[in-house]
Amino acid sequence: MKLTKKGLVPPKGPLVATVAFLALALCTDAHAASQEPSINSGDTTWVLVSAALVMLMTPGLALFYGGLVRRKNMLSVLMQCLMILCIVSLQWVLLGYSLSFGPDKGSIIGGLEWLGLTGVGAEPNVDYASTIPHQTFMMFQMMFAVITPALIIGAFAERMRFSSFCVFTLLWATFVYDPVAHWVWGAGGFLKNAGALDFAGGAVVHINAGMTSLAAALLLGKRQGYPENVSPPHNLPFAILGAGLLWFGWFGFNAGSALAANGAAGMAMLVTHVGAAAGSLGWMLREWVRFGKPSVLGIVTGMVAGLGTITPASGYVGPGGALVIGFVAGLVCFSSTQAIKQKFRIDDSLDVFPVHGVGGMLGLLLTAVFASTGLGAFSGLGLAEGATVTSQLGVQALGAAATLVWCGVATWVILKVVDVLTGLRVSPDEENEGLDIVLHDEQGYNL
Repeated sequence: MKLTKKGLVPPKGPLVATVAFLALALCTDAHAASQEPSINSGDTTWVLVSAALVMLMTPGLALFYGGLVRRKNMLSVLMQCLMILCIVSLQWVLLGYSLSFGPDKGSIIGGLEWLGLTGVGAEPNVDYASTIPHQTFMMFQMMFAVITPALIIGAFAERMRFSSFCVFTLLWATFVYDPVAHWVWGAGGFLKNAGALDFAGGAVVHINAGMTSLAAALLLGKRQGYPENVSPPHNLPFAILGAGLLWFGWFGFNAGSALAANGAAGMAMLVTHVGAAAGSLGWMLREWVRFGKPSVLGIVTGMVAGLGTITPASGYVGPGGALVIGFVAGLVCFSSTQAIKQKFRIDDSLDVFPVHGVGGMLGLLLTAVFASTGLGAFSGLGLAEGATVTSQLGVQALGAAATLVWCGVATWVILKVVDVLTGLRVSPDEENEGLDIVLHDEQGYNL
């Protein structure tokens, strides 16, 4: 038996040789078939579960943010989170998914070939995931598109008109989130082509949300009486419950981004947990030293900082790297929060930029330092082929800078347009009365 340009040539001779040839040919055909895209039930189940976990993060964030604002504004925060779940989900189906992951146009944006999910069916798409249905991948990515603008709410909490919020959310998802998602994750996106490592959304989610929050806080201005006459969080137990749901949902956020039920998903889940725990401890220790007492709010904020910072690295680092990244995130994000509040006096109400924006940038850069092919602790040797830590840092910095610039400029323009159309901010009297009654004619508590 021999292999020629025309394929396997059967041997001449006894029957047993012919049988052997047929068996080998069947094995060759089976191996070739195994290389073709085919749905794997285990992978599909895991990604479906992960999509549900990421969806849970938005109601969890509603409780987290809702507990941190004043009592008279809690329902407004819950309403905004739920409305984002509705608006962005429909935008994603009609337009957003095609812009983010559709056929590439100039390495900047996806085309409109998948408008209304045309052509997005039950078969796998090899550009993104070859073992799960294309619709399942789309659904998983939808939940990322939902949670990202929900994070921004914390920057302008207690002072934006609801009608303005709805228009802003739709425009921001279309002109800010979708292009950046294509740059980083879309087939043909320029940051993806450059070799940027962003496993689950350091740039797409956290830098994007953080920079938008900074622009919104600056443009809307401070709350009435900030900071002297703004009362502390009205319900920390709600905030803790919401933070716990975020931690739980983040397993789907990061481990689900492996898009398969495999070792990469297991390691991503492990380093996500380690990063969150280390972030909590880093923040708590820094706060303890600074103020003499550790706080519950500090622990959960450090946890969120650790989760956000480990997100871009979660598919590329081992537990040792995650421990360092999370702990450094707790220290750095605490200091950034103090600088925003004390030095720059910016009323980013719930610290979105110093936690998510700074954490996303830090995580994106530290990914280059701790990335490892073997996912071994404290190893920095697993970069793209031919890359060094220094060259990868350059690519990571490019990703962070491009996201910051585009997000900052586009968000500023969108907010200005919305301000002209509907007015961004409620009146001082309405703000003092509270958005729950003024905008929704409801109260969170009837005491």
